[in-house]
Amino acid sequence: MPKTITYNRQQDHFTRSTFELVKWSHLSSELLNDKVLALQTTRLPLQNTSQLPKHELTSAVSPSIVTKIENEILPYGGFNLGLHVGDNAARVIDNRFELKKFINQQLSIKQVVSNAKQTEQVNIQWLEQVHGNVVATVTTASEQAIVADASITRQKNIALAIMTADCLPILLSHKDGTEIAAIHGGWRPLVANIIEKTVTQMHSKSADILAWLGPCIGKDAFEVGVEVKEAFTHHDIAFNKAFVKQDNGKYLANLHQIAQHQLESLGIRVIAHLEECTYQAKDKYYSYRKEQITGRMASIICRR
Repeated sequence: MPKTITYNRQQDHFTRSTFELVKWSHLSSELLNDKVLALQTTRLPLQNTSQLPKHELTSAVSPSIVTKIENEILPYGGFNLGLHVGDNAARVIDNRFELKKFINQQLSIKQVVSNAKQTEQVNIQWLEQVHGNVVATVTTASEQAIVADASITRQKNIALAIMTADCLPILLSHKDGTEIAAIHGGWRPLVANIIEKTVTQMHSKSADILAWLGPCIGKDAFEVGVEVKEAFTHHDIAFNKAFVKQDNGKYLANLHQIAQHQLESLGIRVIAHLEECTYQAKDKYYSYRKEQITGRMASIICRR
């Protein structure tokens, strides 16, 4: 069996910014970045990027802004993208508009560099995530959220979005960028085989799929009961390695390790990791487990 290629991206590889470019494996990043735009958002407030060079994909955030966020009374302060969490709807819609504008700007910049013809404006397809295993194939973007926990498209001008605030965002792409997918990797979707169901519905061969696992509640913070562990080990005893028993009888679960094992089992070998913990990095990420009432980040992927 071929060895899985993994790439760990630690915090010092990223700037503190509202938008951050997804880092694929170094073996595929240059080619794939010409075909696919993938990014994640944080909770950090949007900064004015008008003075930045066009090749910059992020906006720097000063320490004073970070301190302000840490001391923010409002639970949604920053760049919340969730309409379902109790935040002011107008503010969330404004944030979504800025995200869409940023995506289209970056696609336009790439087109200017490559002398490509200007394409239509990209629209974001949002999901109403219900912690299930329904996968939607998107051929036309709709303003109405689709009830599903994963989406696939082979079309251009459609950006697939996954919202998280501790769950694991998973992005997939054919190595040539001809097909993409976005998966909401909470423990319930994962135990319900959301990854397998997504890959099965893709037209790409598993060996041609590249994966990115984003920030989520980390292996030192995600405490679960024995019933969660047994839900996974009932499927495959190999999941034992993703759970560490604590003195109180509960377990610390490793979502990255769970997802990696599932991807490997499907024949996906090139997997990039950004193992930042949303629970511990409260100044950068929203965390539902830590704050309960809080906002949502998004992980986005679209074909160029």
